[in-house]
Amino acid sequence: MPQLRAAAAQFAPPGRILQVQTYGQGNVHDTFLVTVRGAHPRDPEAAGELHLILQRLNTRVFRRPEPVMANLRTCTGHQRRRLAEVSPGPGRRWEVPRVLLTRDGADHWLDPEGSFWRALSFIENAQSLEVIQDLEHAREVGYALGLFHALLSDLDPASLADTLPGFHETPGYLRHFDEVLTRQGAGQSPEVASGLRSIGQRRGWAGVLEAARAQGRLKLRPIHGDPKVNNVMVDWASGQAVGLVDLDTVKPGLVHYDIGDCLRSGCNPLGEEIESWETVRFEPELCRAILMGYLSRAGGFLTGNDYEYLYDAIRLIAFELGLRFFTDYLEGNVYFKVRDREQNLLRALVQFKLTESVESQEKTIRAIIRDLR
Repeated sequence: MPQLRAAAAQFAPPGRILQVQTYGQGNVHDTFLVTVRGAHPRDPEAAGELHLILQRLNTRVFRRPEPVMANLRTCTGHQRRRLAEVSPGPGRRWEVPRVLLTRDGADHWLDPEGSFWRALSFIENAQSLEVIQDLEHAREVGYALGLFHALLSDLDPASLADTLPGFHETPGYLRHFDEVLTRQGAGQSPEVASGLRSIGQRRGWAGVLEAARAQGRLKLRPIHGDPKVNNVMVDWASGQAVGLVDLDTVKPGLVHYDIGDCLRSGCNPLGEEIESWETVRFEPELCRAILMGYLSRAGGFLTGNDYEYLYDAIRLIAFELGLRFFTDYLEGNVYFKVRDREQNLLRALVQFKLTESVESQEKTIRAIIRDLR
């Protein structure tokens, strides 16, 4: 496709671009893997191949992409400096994505149609997995998020722009849902009725984390914003986590958003794209393994209040994502990419079922947190 080649050529000499192909299963951006001849796109003497990630940002979601890029550069630069002082662990590599510059030295390129393109370094010899494979993989996912938080723990959150105001603030999503429901209504299917019941039963505690922040019990820190299982890169050979990618949602926030999202994603072995949503279950042993990995790197900076709200985070973020999927379904699928009209409804039901499973195992989950504290 000429447009893809033209975009890739802004970040690598066009004569050395071997292939541009669709990559990953992201719900927001258009992502491509670019294969370039040479060990570095600007090193004409190098041999072999290099891969880089090319993305066309969804500017309906990220309406101000320039601050997104500024956050990305701040976050990755700080991590690389900290890695000079903090070891990722014995025999372990940890790679921080680099923002690649255009031939004009910019961190992005606007094409003639106004699309916003950027390129990032690719983590070689690693893979991303959609669901947790086993307990060791679960520990590695937790380890990755813990190391990410530890490397950024001394970064002033005020140095990051709030590129997505209201992101992960569940009361705001509830208000938006109410507006959409009032304006557009909902269908009469059993699945829609189930979703409406799930929201109605849980709206009373949806503000638990934001209330704790307002009371000063929880504080803002730099967060990833979307630490799903498939954003953790795992080394092909060792099985160790080697990087955390998809950093567009890096911003000031509560680490509980990240921890809750990681556990929501990691402790559902059936994944988020399953049609038999009634079978979804939160697996507590995966929760234990993820938290063990996480706390091995991040336990040093968590406060007593942080621990107190961990269960609430696990329950809330699953519900919040279900609420967002459900609202997007009612609006006509304007935010998340879908392959058909009903996909966001099914995604919502998966998350609501996961929330129900978390609630049914509250004592077990709280005991795991208490044991690991």
